[in-house]
Amino acid sequence: MTTTLEAPPAAKTERPPQGRPRRRATAPLIWLVPGLLLLVTARYVPTILGANYAFTDWNGLSSVYNIVGLDNFVAIINGQDSRQALVNTLVLAVTVVIAANVLGLSLALALDSAIKTRNLVRAVFFAPAVLSPLATAYIWRYIFQVDGPLNHLLGAVGLDSWGRSWLADPTWAQWAVAVVVVWQFTGLSMIIYLTGLQSIPAELAEAAAVDGAGPWRRFRRITLPLLAPATTIALTLTTIMALGIFDQVVALTGGGPVGKTATLSTVMYEQTFSLGRFGYGTALALILTLVITLASVTQLLVLRSRERQIR
Repeated sequence: MTTTLEAPPAAKTERPPQGRPRRRATAPLIWLVPGLLLLVTARYVPTILGANYAFTDWNGLSSVYNIVGLDNFVAIINGQDSRQALVNTLVLAVTVVIAANVLGLSLALALDSAIKTRNLVRAVFFAPAVLSPLATAYIWRYIFQVDGPLNHLLGAVGLDSWGRSWLADPTWAQWAVAVVVVWQFTGLSMIIYLTGLQSIPAELAEAAAVDGAGPWRRFRRITLPLLAPATTIALTLTTIMALGIFDQVVALTGGGPVGKTATLSTVMYEQTFSLGRFGYGTALALILTLVITLASVTQLLVLRSRERQIR
C-alpha cells in the first residue's frame, strides 16, 4: 500500500486592512487637552496677568493704582535689604545643593546593597522629604534653642563653650537653617541616586573588579558616569527648591537676626502682605522667577551636554 504525504497548506499571511484610520496615537493626546486647559487657565493666565502689577504702585486693597514703570525694579536693585536677601538666597542654595547631593549620593551608595534592613533604613532617611517643612522646622527650632537638646548634648559631653543661641547668632543662624534644609532634601536626592544605581548593570563593576580596578576607580570610571541622568535630575530639583526656600526660614528665624537669613521669598512675603507693597512684591517675585529659571535651565543644559559626551 502506498501512502502519499501531502504538503501542509501554506500559512496565510494576514495583512492589516488598508485604509483604516490610525487613531491610537492621537486618542491619548486628546485626553490631555482638558487637563492642559485647566492648568493654563488656573495657573499660567493669572500669573501672567498678575505680573502687570510689578509695574504699578498697587497696595493690594485700593481699586486705584498708578503705573510706575521700572521704579519697583530700580528700588529692588538699590535696596540694601533686597540685595542682602539675594546674596543670602544664593549662598543658602549653593550650600544646600552641594551638601544634599553629596550626602544623598553617599547614602545611596551605602544602601545599594543586599542587607536585610535596607528598605527600612531607606524609608527612615527618606521620611524627612515627605514631612511638612513647616512642622519639621518648628521641631528644629526647639532643638536649636538656648536650653534645647543640642546645647544640653554639648554640655553633657564637656563642650559647654560650644553652646550658643544658634538661631539668634548672626554668624550661625544661616548655617542652622542650611542644616535643616539639607536634612530634608537629602532623602529625595538619595532616592534619585538609588534609582540610578539600580539601573547600572552589576556585570560592569564585576568585570572591572576582575581586571584589578579598586572601589574608588570603579566609582569614578563606571558608577559616576552612568549616574549622569540621575545627577541631572537631582541637581536640578534641589536647585529649584533651594532657591525658593520659604517655610523653613519663616519658622526658624523669620528672616533674622538682622536680615542674615532673609531670602528673596521671605522679603517678597513681608513686602507684599505685611507692608502692603503688592507692586514691589510682584517685582521681587518676577526677579526670583528669573533667577530660578536661569539657574535651572543653565544647569540643565550643562548637565545634558555632559550626558551626551558620556554616551
